[in-house]
Formats: sequence, structure tokens, C-alpha cells
Amino acid sequence: MTAAGSTESELVAALLDGKHRALARVITKIENRSPGYRDIVSRLHAHTGHADVIGVTGSPGAGKSTLVDKLASTYRDRGETVGVIAVDPSSPYTGGAVLGDRIRMASNVGDMDVFFRSMSARGTLGGLSTATADAIKALDAFGKDKVIIETVGAGQNEVDIVRTADTVSVLVQPGSGDDVQMLKAGILEIGDVFVVNKADMDGAERTVAELEEMIHMRRNPAKNLNTGHHDPVDDDEELAAVAADDADGGETWEPSVVETVATTGDGVEELIDTLAAHAEWLVDTGEIETRARNRYAAEIRQLVRGDTAALLEEVIDEAGGIEALADRVLARETDPYSVTDELVGPLRECVREELDDG
Repeated sequence: MTAAGSTESELVAALLDGKHRALARVITKIENRSPGYRDIVSRLHAHTGHADVIGVTGSPGAGKSTLVDKLASTYRDRGETVGVIAVDPSSPYTGGAVLGDRIRMASNVGDMDVFFRSMSARGTLGGLSTATADAIKALDAFGKDKVIIETVGAGQNEVDIVRTADTVSVLVQPGSGDDVQMLKAGILEIGDVFVVNKADMDGAERTVAELEEMIHMRRNPAKNLNTGHHDPVDDDEELAAVAADDADGGETWEPSVVETVATTGDGVEELIDTLAAHAEWLVDTGEIETRARNRYAAEIRQLVRGDTAALLEEVIDEAGGIEALADRVLARETDPYSVTDELVGPLRECVREELDDG
């Protein structure tokens, strides 16, 4: 075993032994994509699959950081350990987290059983990078009971969080008609729990009503719509149809709307109970395995695409660089399809030979 390999083994062993310094070092390696990080994540994989991973997303100003702080504090009061990853906007200069040095998790300062890390989104779709998914694995393998992911909150792109979280909480603040319209654009589809935070503000009741109506419409899009071909289905028939679906094994989760005031902690206990109910539903229905399978499939595809793209960049550089190739196309010496065949052809042949031999 090389010296580097020995160091990685020692780091993994220390992390699994509950050493917080080792956990911090591993996540730093993961975020920086330092040499050996892939081997570390591979070694940790067998020790994952135990933590509840909770995503918290929503528009800026909805109070995500304050709510996450209160969630972590309440989980600790219940005797559970917590890991928090706050995915912040990337600095255009360093690629690091712009908000990484701000004071956060104020209620949990000094509590070693709450591990907080601010990570850079690095410009990836939905504010989540592959590094974030790997950091979740490190926290899971470390033994954290709850892993909370707080995202940037960039609208529809937040669907990426569904790849890393078992339960997704979407925060909306009262009177935010634009936020509710944003939900219709797509983020509604990923929410397992909707939280109207700052529920002591004017307009909270209306926002709750709007969300509940949207959830109802998602469950039954044809409800109250007269298409001209059918009579509207009455409530009794609708409920009977839903019950029949559930009896046939098609049980679905009905998203809840919870009101909270994160600054005071009001509603946080109810939110945690709702998150726990969803976690229980995932296990009881087998949905937890389905989501994990889909998540791993997406991760494998992403990693394969990334590694393949890096390999092809080497091929392009060997061919003189993309600018030289573009100049040849500009001069009508060749065309984009022919250039692509020249670059990918040898790689394609190697892969096919490997498959034939296999």
C-alpha cells in the first residue's frame, strides 16, 4: 500500500471511529476534489444508508437558515446527532462559498454533536454539486442521525435536491404570491412537506390555503375542471377512487402544509413530527429503496459523463485543441460531424472490443 493509500485508510478509520477532525478533513478533501477523495468515498459507501437526509429549500428570505438552526437544536434536545450542509452561492473569484464565513447555527455553537459545514454550489444546477452528495455520505458513515441540506433557493432548479434528500421541505413566506407561482413552475413536484415560515405575518392563512389547493390539484389535476366531455367528479367518488388506488398498493404521500415561526421555534416540533411521518412512510411503502436506487442511477450516470468528458478533453488537447479543430471547420477543411468521428472513433472501438471480449 502506498503512503497516500495508508493515509486515506487511517483517515477513513478515524472518521468511522467518530473523530470530528477526521470528518472535517474528509469533507475538505471531498469539496476540493483532492487526490484520493474518490477512494475515501468508495470506502465509506458500505457504512452509509442509516441517516435521515432532509432537504430544506425555498426562495431567499424565507428563513431557511433560522429554521435549520431550530431543527438542529430540537433534534439535539431529542438526543439525536445532526449534520448540516449549507450550500451557498459560489464566489466568482475563488469558487468558494460566498456566505461561508457568516455566523450561522447560533443555537448550536459549541455542540460537537452538531456538525455544520458551508459548501460552495460551484455553479451547479440546483445549487448542489457532486461534492455535496459525497459529503452527505461522509456524515452518514460518521453516524449522524439526521443530515440536513440547506440549499441556495434558486427556484425551479432546486429539483436537483431530490437526488440527495429522502424528504424535501419547501419553505414559503406569507404573502409571497411570486413564491407560490414559482412552485407551479416545477418545485411543487419535489416537495414532501411545505412550510409556511414566518406564520405570524399577515397573509399566512391565505398562503396556507393556496398551497393546500395546489397540493390538492397535484393529486387530482382534473378536479373541478369541466372539459365539456364529462361531468365533474363529486367528492365522494374522488375519495372512493383514491381509496381504491391505495388498496391496490398505490399508496401515495399527501404533502402536508406546516406553519412555523423559526425565530421563536413555534411549529418546529410539529414540523419534525411531519418529517418523521414521511420517513416512516418511505420505509413502510418501500419508497426509500426506490428513491435510493434512482439516486444511485443518476449519480452513476453523472460520474460516467464527467469522467468520459474529461477523457475526451485529453483527446481534444492531443489533437491540437478545440480552437485548432474549429479553425479547420471554419476553413471548410472538415465538418463538426467528421471531427467528432475522428475524436470519438478510437474510443468507441476500444469500448466495443472490450464488450466483445467480455
